[in-house]
Formats: sequence, structure tokens, C-alpha cells
Amino acid sequence: MERDPHILVVDDDREIRDLLARFLRGHGMRVTTARDGREMKRDFDEARYALVVLDLMLPGENGLQLLRWVRERGAIPVVMLTAMGEETDRIVGLELGADDYLPKPFNARELLARIRAVLRRAASAGPAQPPASGFTFSGWRLETARRRLLDPAGVEVPLTGNEYELLHVMLERPGRVLTRDVLLDLVHGRATGPFDRAVDVAVSRLRRKLDDDGKAPEIIKTVRGGGYVFSVPVARIGETVP
Repeated sequence: MERDPHILVVDDDREIRDLLARFLRGHGMRVTTARDGREMKRDFDEARYALVVLDLMLPGENGLQLLRWVRERGAIPVVMLTAMGEETDRIVGLELGADDYLPKPFNARELLARIRAVLRRAASAGPAQPPASGFTFSGWRLETARRRLLDPAGVEVPLTGNEYELLHVMLERPGRVLTRDVLLDLVHGRATGPFDRAVDVAVSRLRRKLDDDGKAPEIIKTVRGGGYVFSVPVARIGETVP
């Protein structure tokens, strides 16, 4: 673990930000704070943070969306904070790549212990491998760095933000049945009501853009009473499709 690790604390509660900044600085860490995703992304690459403490419930982009953004940029450790007690939120965060999870209210000393443990694990794991830059499937190509979809002929197919996020989370979990609730968690961070049909609409539009026959789809299949499954082989860009 490096000396004076640089920690980024992202929380919309100013009292929590200030408390954690004082506490962590008092224990030999450099600390930068941000109240939302916009402030978090400012100078993110240049700052070379050792770890991010990230609240789940944030204005604008929520913690799960920001966690995905961090993961696309490398293997920077992330400790999630949340006031929610539901098991689903913790599982979704960990599936997206959070290194640890701490519910609010929390003890600052416990957070410090978790930060140190995560930093030790990161140090023992060695240098991070360069992040994958996208996915390929059935001749299609999703480039995550540029957030664009290319068809088998190499022509870009425009996607809305929701369509991109939906395709991205499915490509990360090919062959797995994803319920509508899980997809809402992953794509919207529970910002949508439980009866919202936004997932069904986005899937329908995405199928059309993928030339995936809605009556007999081969790429995104419907699982009766279950949700959806991305059913064709997927590979990271640079790898061979299995």
C-alpha cells in the first residue's frame, strides 16, 4: 500500500464529506471530495486516485452508473456507501465491480479499516491490466470508450443513452437471465417505478437496431416470467468469440 494514498470521497451530504475528509487526512491520507458525478469526473484521470469512496444515492448520475464509469477506466478500487438496506442493491454493486460495501450510518473507523484492507488487496494483486475497450458479438462491435455500436459492415448504429446502457449490461452478462427488476437496477439505479415498462420498450428498440426479429429474436431472447437473456456468444474486443 502506497504512502499517503489519494482517496476520492463522493457524497452529496456535505457533512459526511467534510467529516470523512478530516478523519482520513488525520490518518495519513490525501483526500479530495466531490458532491456528484460531475465533480467526480473533473480531473479524474490526472488525479491518479488510489481508491474511491462512492455513495449510491447521488443527484444526477447515481452511484451504480458512476461505478460502471470508473470500471471502464481501469481497476481503481471502489468502496460503496448506501443508506439502503436491501440485499439487491449490495449484490448489484458487487456484481458491477465494487470492492467493498458499507451501509449508512457507518463508523468512520470501520470505513478506514475497509479502505486499508482494499488498498492492501489491490497492492498485492500487482499492476492492473489495461481495461477492455468493448465487446464483439455476431459480427457486431460495441466500443465502450467511444460509446458507439458498429454493425457487421462497420457502420455506426446510433443508440440512445438507455439503449447503450442496456446493451452494455447485457454484454457483461451473456447467457444469464436478467429480470426486469435487475435490469432497472443496473440501467436506472432504481430511479424508475416498479411497474415501469421502460426495459421492455428499450429491449424492443434495441432488437430493431440489431436486426433481431422481434417475433423470433436470436440475440436478446425473452424468458417467460423471467426477463431477458443475451443468448449469442460475446467476447471482449481483442479476444476470440468462444
